[in-house]
Amino acid sequence: MKCMETRVRSTEQSGTYAKNTITTQTGNSTMKKTAASTEIFENLPVPQALMKMAIPTIFAQIIVLIYNMADTFYLGRIGDPYMVAGASLILPIFNICLALSGLAGIGGGAVVSRLLGKKREEEASKVTAFCFYLAICVAAAFSLTMFLFMDGILRILGASDRTIRYAAQYSTCVIVLGAVPTVLSNVMANHLRSTGLSKEAGFGIMAGGILNIFLDPLFMFVLLPKGNEILGVGIATLLSNCVACIYFFTVIYRIREESTVTFRFRGLPENSSILSIFRVGIPSGLAAFLFDMDYIVIDRLMSGYGDVALAAIGIVLKVERLPLNTGIGLCHGMMPIVAYNSSAGNYPRMKETIRDTILAGLAVGVFSIVLYEIFAPEIMHIFITDAETAVLGTGFLRVRILATPLMFSSFFTVYVFQGFGEGHTALFLGVTRWLVFNIPLLFILNAVFRMYGIVWAQVAGDLLTVVLSAAVYRRYMKKQSY
Repeated sequence: MKCMETRVRSTEQSGTYAKNTITTQTGNSTMKKTAASTEIFENLPVPQALMKMAIPTIFAQIIVLIYNMADTFYLGRIGDPYMVAGASLILPIFNICLALSGLAGIGGGAVVSRLLGKKREEEASKVTAFCFYLAICVAAAFSLTMFLFMDGILRILGASDRTIRYAAQYSTCVIVLGAVPTVLSNVMANHLRSTGLSKEAGFGIMAGGILNIFLDPLFMFVLLPKGNEILGVGIATLLSNCVACIYFFTVIYRIREESTVTFRFRGLPENSSILSIFRVGIPSGLAAFLFDMDYIVIDRLMSGYGDVALAAIGIVLKVERLPLNTGIGLCHGMMPIVAYNSSAGNYPRMKETIRDTILAGLAVGVFSIVLYEIFAPEIMHIFITDAETAVLGTGFLRVRILATPLMFSSFFTVYVFQGFGEGHTALFLGVTRWLVFNIPLLFILNAVFRMYGIVWAQVAGDLLTVVLSAAVYRRYMKKQSY
């Protein structure tokens, strides 16, 4: 990363911040931005700024997880492990859909925050519009691919003759019809967050998730005939994502006069900005894709031990995401602050933000281990009434949860380098984590220890990743003389 020589300029006026918008001159044009955003990025005490940015995002991440788990909860009430397994098969595909939003959302958001740190609001506005249309194209291509090759993809994921019908119903709603609104919602949320509007971003994601929780039983048990419960879950998810997308359109239109976030095309960004979008966005999307490839491999290997084992691991992979999504929310809140201040040259504030985030994330990881080890049987029984599936899942959960602090530390470092604009380093860490450590260990430990080897692979792989990430981070910080 090139060290910036320009220090952050204070926007404080007479000891207080103006609540109205301020105007910043950039070249021959004038763009408005909110003083509240400048306050968060530049002058609020770091713990307070991190809370303002991270808490809405954490709540949004938890709500997203809850509505994903709600699908499993309602399906589990039916007591049909094949229906649960069919829904579980789509989790990696849905997560890949979310990963696609990282290209334009995380990549574009990091660039926007860095441009704001350089006081280049007009260029930041061009970046948000470019990313908006990029997201539409990428999501539409993914949707079309799933539509054309659905049967083959589901078979590769491990669908059996008893589960493929359920998986196809769910994926038609959530992926084929729902990819575009899902990706757009996440991209627009990331761009709002990149300008300091974390509360607005978090509310949109939460509103869609809460709506989905209420729509699930309505479609499953009231509107659709018995036997179509998984189709009802899919329709509920599709509608909730569409509502969230409409909300973000409305917010961006309402603040169009005072925000850099826009879907109004004003010309292409500079080549350097476009390259930066892909330099950060591709590693983000690829890391998320490889994360989901790990889930796909787990499902594929576990399907060899029967549909009950597949249903059990499917529940565990959702339940373990509560602390993981909390950590992701912390990182989403952290990254704009790091990006803004590293670009503006305020390195003490940048380092303090990094330190506070890692401490908070590790605390969440340790607490989750204690909680899940004690209540693993009760947690499994919430999601499935079948005794065999619940017992198997309890054992899986108690092993997988041990990796939580390691998992947080692994993706935390990637987010930090994305904030620095160091996409190639983020790419190296992400690819090494999954293609060198985690995924190969799944095959190796499965061959040696069978079913439980699959479950232990996460702990082993992320332990190696943490050692590598710590070494790379220390070397980078020393080289930059921060």
